[in-house]
Amino acid sequence: MFNHRTDEYGGSLPNRARFPLLILRKIREAVGPEFPVDMRISGEECVPGSIPFEDTLAFIQMAEPYIDGVQISAGLDINHEGNVHMATTNFKEHMPNLKWARTVKKTCPGLVVSVVGAIMNPSEAEQILANGDVDLVAFGRAFIADPNWPNKAREGRTCDIVPCLRCLQCYHIATNRQNVGCSVNPRYCNETLIPERMIPAEQAQRVVIIGAGPAGLNAAITASRRGHEVIVLEKSTEIGGALNTIAREYYKEDIRSYRDYLTNQFAQCDIDLRLNTAADRSMIEALHPQALIIACGAQPVTPPVPGIDQSFVMGFTEAIHHPERIGKQVVIIGGGTIGAEIGLELAERKGRQVTIVEMTDTLASQGNLLYRIALRQKLDPLTNFTALTETRCIQIGDHEVEILHQTEQRKLKADTVIIAAGVRTNRAFVNSLYGICPQTFEVGDALQPRKIQEAVFEGTGVALSIE
Repeated sequence: MFNHRTDEYGGSLPNRARFPLLILRKIREAVGPEFPVDMRISGEECVPGSIPFEDTLAFIQMAEPYIDGVQISAGLDINHEGNVHMATTNFKEHMPNLKWARTVKKTCPGLVVSVVGAIMNPSEAEQILANGDVDLVAFGRAFIADPNWPNKAREGRTCDIVPCLRCLQCYHIATNRQNVGCSVNPRYCNETLIPERMIPAEQAQRVVIIGAGPAGLNAAITASRRGHEVIVLEKSTEIGGALNTIAREYYKEDIRSYRDYLTNQFAQCDIDLRLNTAADRSMIEALHPQALIIACGAQPVTPPVPGIDQSFVMGFTEAIHHPERIGKQVVIIGGGTIGAEIGLELAERKGRQVTIVEMTDTLASQGNLLYRIALRQKLDPLTNFTALTETRCIQIGDHEVEILHQTEQRKLKADTVIIAAGVRTNRAFVNSLYGICPQTFEVGDALQPRKIQEAVFEGTGVALSIE
């Protein structure tokens, strides 16, 4: 508990409850018996020394004479360690506060009880209402991801609701509030750049898009809805790009929902999709595009490490698609968000002994502050996970990895080595496509390695600019 007072406002629960109850009583006296008063409170604050749920429940009972409703949240807004439980990340299950709200409803049936926190879709909300777990459901980031969420739910258009990724890009504490936005709603914080309603093109153009990842799909959907003729060339057997790999990971349920949303929206558009088509300059020239959007993604980096071509060494894509090929003792070269999340899943979910070798001093440095905190909270309890930062791989031997940390050199045993050293744009390919038509754009990883937020904004933005 943060309250360490020794007077009548500290110590026992009745004493600690004295001040907030005084506030509630004065509010009730001021507004009268007919005015609704609702109180939001954390079921648990999720930091050491915080108030346990048993005390929270007892306090709600004390407050019941002065309030009409209570909304159950979690965590703390003033503490980063608790903040990631108030606005959850992808590392936490959906509806984590429901267990507390359900108990409050059973204990205080006369109160209107609501719950907030990672209620991601109408079916989840409707189910807990139908069960009588709560009386109301509250939403936050879901309505940032899609401001039309309530209307779409009311109209039964749940497949058209843009799902929140819980990436916290809309919320994280950034220096000078830079890069704050929404990964799936390009208009959020860009209202002057992205119109609220789709503006039809003055003249339809033939738009060729290379690649059907998040950038290419958003570009294709936007261009098609503006009335352009859209042709998408995708070298693989399905649309989705890197989302198809990411969606296979355990903690990427929300990414799976977003991939499915994009697939559904794409299917609703009149788009000429050509799968299994590796584009080249002559192919594109033959299509006579009036606008070309290069969204071909990026390729995994293979660092120049001796021994990297051995059979027990694999890339992160293979590791995600084929976990059955991964041995018990794993060394991951690269501790960015990809390597860190692979390591978490292998250690926590699969019981592997995992060591990450990362050159910088920070694990998952591409992630925002709150993401890194939530990741660390998952990793800290694991005794079978080790992160070696400021460390580089010198060479890979016979089922061992030689590493160097400052001046200390040693070897790590490895049944499997996973390379997660990031991705790199194929500049030669991208540059070879210039000169086909005046309106040529690079978006997403084709421009440079990107987050989903940047890919979505760029794909949407360039499609809006084509005239």
